[in-house]
Amino acid sequence: MKRTVFIFIVGLVLMACTDQLEQYPQDKISPQTYFRNENDLRLYTNSFYNILPGAVGIFSEKVDNIVSNTLADELTGQRTVPTSGGGWDWGTLRNINFYLENSVKCDDENVRARYDGVARFFRAYYYFNMVKRFGDVPWYDKVISDKDTEALQKKRDTRTLVIDNMIKDLDFAIEHLPADRTVDQVSKWTALALKSRICLYEGTFRKYHTELAVSGWESMLDLAIEASEQLMKGSGYALYNTGNPGKDYLNLFASIDPIETEVILARLYSDALQIYHYVNYYLTSPGQGRNGLEKRLVNSYLMLDGNRFTDIPGYEKMTFVDEVKNRDPRLSQTIRTPGYTRIGETTRLVPDFSLCMTGYQIIKYLTSPKYDQYDRSCNAMPLMRYAEILLNYAEAKAERGTITQEDLDKSINLIRSRAGMPGLNLVNANADPDSYIAKLYPAVCGENKGVILEIRRERRIELVMESFRWDDVMRWKEASACFLEPFKGMYFPATGSYDLDDDGKFDICIYKDEKPNAGDIQYYKLGVDIILESGESGNVMVNPHIQKIWDEDKDYFYPIPIQERLLNPNLTQNPGWDDGID
Repeated sequence: MKRTVFIFIVGLVLMACTDQLEQYPQDKISPQTYFRNENDLRLYTNSFYNILPGAVGIFSEKVDNIVSNTLADELTGQRTVPTSGGGWDWGTLRNINFYLENSVKCDDENVRARYDGVARFFRAYYYFNMVKRFGDVPWYDKVISDKDTEALQKKRDTRTLVIDNMIKDLDFAIEHLPADRTVDQVSKWTALALKSRICLYEGTFRKYHTELAVSGWESMLDLAIEASEQLMKGSGYALYNTGNPGKDYLNLFASIDPIETEVILARLYSDALQIYHYVNYYLTSPGQGRNGLEKRLVNSYLMLDGNRFTDIPGYEKMTFVDEVKNRDPRLSQTIRTPGYTRIGETTRLVPDFSLCMTGYQIIKYLTSPKYDQYDRSCNAMPLMRYAEILLNYAEAKAERGTITQEDLDKSINLIRSRAGMPGLNLVNANADPDSYIAKLYPAVCGENKGVILEIRRERRIELVMESFRWDDVMRWKEASACFLEPFKGMYFPATGSYDLDDDGKFDICIYKDEKPNAGDIQYYKLGVDIILESGESGNVMVNPHIQKIWDEDKDYFYPIPIQERLLNPNLTQNPGWDDGID
């Protein structure tokens, strides 16, 4: 822990000096006197950890998993071509390349290889974000002088070239980084996890985005399988499992210290050092958007016996108490369900619509009430964990067409077993694909359709609120199907009072005209505080008056800023984005 805190503090100090690090020459770190020993290389590469997202970049997932009282510009067609910024930022890359050009000054080749591995890991990480956002981007592996006109006026390189170079960087990192499992530093296993993630993304992106005509999706998925399998066989990581399927998933994310059995890389926080984030406040304050799970995600959780909830006749009109009975235990560890109490407390709590638009009130990451104030949470935030690798492996095998029951048993079914759920049967899944899930992903077809749909179900449930959903929908090219349907919450058959935790007492009253006196409960006026789909009955509607727009021809990429295109006329704009230059 002391090493972790030291690294974090050094990162903060170096982050404060980022502007100086991006301008050469530098007063405090001179390449003539620095980069000579392991301490120099370690301290400099520690600054790269600031590339990783902080807690808010992890838990504040939106789009169709978590919905709030506002909609992102991405979902309303409000994105425009920015004048500058917009994610087209190369300062981080310059910092990395500056290090790689100067680390040769260290005479210890083993030390240099190790920290070069750190740098090349983060260069791959950086470029992954750039490719996801913009598609083709220029590849730079050296510091660019302001006099290097050729490099500054460079065209965008193809995504295939950039991805190939990223994989070379990761292969170097895998070979030279230590095999020690260190939750706060990158290792061989962290590099393998990133390779698994990147190759799955790229393989499925190429497969489903046929309009780009980019070949090689099969080889990308093969690399994802290989990286995942290498980590699965040799790393020693395993799912956190104490044999308590009703608590293990919840405790994994509520833990103050990262559970290193499963967590490969995490952002660490500290109450003692007053290094905080605000996930508790985010989930318990009405001013944070009243975030809640969306109805279609709740519908996706299976029954406890493994059967599909959406196969039950009349599931669409089940009220809350009935719909959450006998479901996948991860549902009651992700949202408030009957009998819920805060960690360390005994008072039963019901869903609170003043804190949650949909009624499906989130508890994932939520710790004890003493951390509820703004910027007082300090539980660890997993960035990479073993469950993702298992999901990556299964999906890559299924999309590649090579998956077997044995593959499912050592991946998806371990995740289901931790949750106390029956395993997934390959033959049965493909014989009877889920029509409800298929509506979310109409592009899925072929003999493995059923198992691919089940793996996507599992991925969405297991990784909710970990900021995977946007990337997943982008690579599958399913934004129109996933994002444009109205976002909904709980079902109410009529106005009146309802018991939300099955204790025989009313908890909420939805009224039409005059406010009744039903006791000390939640009151919501129809059409003012709450909107139901069919007027006086139906599902709670979230932002029904805001039109959602998605352009399949342009919205899978972000636009290049106008200023960058003016400075470099060789930069082409992404399709469909009109910046007035061409």
